[in-house]
Amino acid sequence: MMDARNSTGTAGQMPVVVARSRERGRMMAALRISALFLLLLVALFAGGFGWFANTVSHLTTPANPAKADAIIVLTGGQSRLDAAIDLLASGKGERLLISGVHPSASRRQLQAATGGNKALFSCCVDIDRAALDTIGNAEESAKWVESHAYGTVILVTNNYHMPRSLLEMGRLLHGARLEPYPVVNTNLGNGGWLTKPEALRVLLTEYSKYLLALARGIVPVRQTGGSIALAEVSTVKR
Repeated sequence: MMDARNSTGTAGQMPVVVARSRERGRMMAALRISALFLLLLVALFAGGFGWFANTVSHLTTPANPAKADAIIVLTGGQSRLDAAIDLLASGKGERLLISGVHPSASRRQLQAATGGNKALFSCCVDIDRAALDTIGNAEESAKWVESHAYGTVILVTNNYHMPRSLLEMGRLLHGARLEPYPVVNTNLGNGGWLTKPEALRVLLTEYSKYLLALARGIVPVRQTGGSIALAEVSTVKR
């Protein structure tokens, strides 16, 4: 005959065991959902990066861009400045804004570095030393464009930097159309970025910043005449 105390003790433990089993089941389900959500985020990030890198790697410099009211170049490399000066000298814009110049760099030093015509540099080049990043570039450029009432602007920067630059500029240049002029230093077409560690690092960094810019923004990217959309950036080779 079973002892009554043992029977009562076992019966008393059963609800506790069942509760613990249910709690473990809920924890395991939560862990599975979290793991699936994490895998989904990783897949989305990887897929988005693949699209970003492939699109950027296929951007090429327009051979003969249409004339605009003005030109803006974002500092960050000699090739950008050279391209912007060439556009100005060829009459593709009335004035040029060099945005993000280091405070210690003088006008004479910039003119010498670009090899630009002194008279052209004196009459038609403005320098922005306030911008410290791409957001600052957009803010200072918007003030400059508005003050001159420009309607069309050629934007010069590197191909990998163009998507984020267009995004930030598009939020502020409400009355102007941007014409992208991507500068290409390294040919990354046909998946070349996969075999170049430095290029892969730059693209990953820029893609992460692009995602942050998207998340930070309230106003979506404007498409002005087809020139703002990343997928519609000119791909005519020089």
